[in-house]
Amino acid sequence: MAKEVKLNPGESTTVAGPVVIQVASETSARSIGWRIVMFILPLSVLLNVTFLINQAAQSGSSAGVVSRHHSGSEAADAKLAVINFSGTIMPPFTERWLKQIEAAKEDDSVKGVLLAIDSPGGLVADSHQLYHELQKLKEQKPVYVCMKRMAASGGYYIAVAGGDSSRIFAEPTTWTGSIGVIIPRYNAADLGSKVGIKVEPLVTGPYKDSLNPFRDLTGPEQAVWDGILADSFERFVGVIADNRPRLDDAGVRELATGQIYTANQALANGMVDQIGYEEDALQALAESLKLSDYEVISYGSTPTLLDALLSSAAKQEKSALQLLLESSTPRAMYYCSWNPWIPTTR
Repeated sequence: MAKEVKLNPGESTTVAGPVVIQVASETSARSIGWRIVMFILPLSVLLNVTFLINQAAQSGSSAGVVSRHHSGSEAADAKLAVINFSGTIMPPFTERWLKQIEAAKEDDSVKGVLLAIDSPGGLVADSHQLYHELQKLKEQKPVYVCMKRMAASGGYYIAVAGGDSSRIFAEPTTWTGSIGVIIPRYNAADLGSKVGIKVEPLVTGPYKDSLNPFRDLTGPEQAVWDGILADSFERFVGVIADNRPRLDDAGVRELATGQIYTANQALANGMVDQIGYEEDALQALAESLKLSDYEVISYGSTPTLLDALLSSAAKQEKSALQLLLESSTPRAMYYCSWNPWIPTTR
């Protein structure tokens, strides 16, 4: 029986008997070529992304400090510097703020500094590191504060760094307070048992996996973490009591329930000194220094490759698995949220 066999596009022939089809060598070569390309392309992308991440890690905190004219007379010799603490207090932003604090301290033309705070707080260690450096700054120059949308938890921690001689301004709609410490933890024990997940980590001590999200905390484990929380909390209370004239240890403890306070409430309980805006705080700072002619400058940082990567990453929603894995990493925080894993930046 004769059969028509198509060998290549546009070609055909008639043969008798059993049919043996031979794939054209050109088609085969093209197919192999595409496979090679499809293998090399993602590999190349992966290598390039790895290179960019490594470069970003090396340059993440190397952003330089830049100053911009904010207001006032550009010809004036005396300057007031504004440092904007905007977003979550965490790396790499902490390192940049530390450099800006150092720049303000070393510049003899800067006579006073205003902290413009718009932050829900952040990591305990970073908040205290900034507080420590601001304490050193205020020994040389007066430090005033203007709270914007929010200056809560770690944001309030750094706000009191100016000490007794400082004045804290809060905008009428500011939220502040949230005095306390949080170590986020998710308990997925019931979910794990339903899905059939059994976690058996190999550890060198009984507390090594104490924040394992797939089981309940034991009594001794809870005691360990209570001690860690208490240490950070006592430091927070002491920082406020040492720097706010109207608040002693007992007064701070009454306020330290984790509650958010409005600007008017904060004024009434001695947490802030005045309701006002950034321009009001700058004017008060200038008057305290008896300056009639001055320039206000604002500090910032030059963008780095890490900024671009973080911006891109922030646009990607985290999967449930990622959030679950991150929940097992202990991070003590002065933070105004029960779910602080997505940092806020502005």
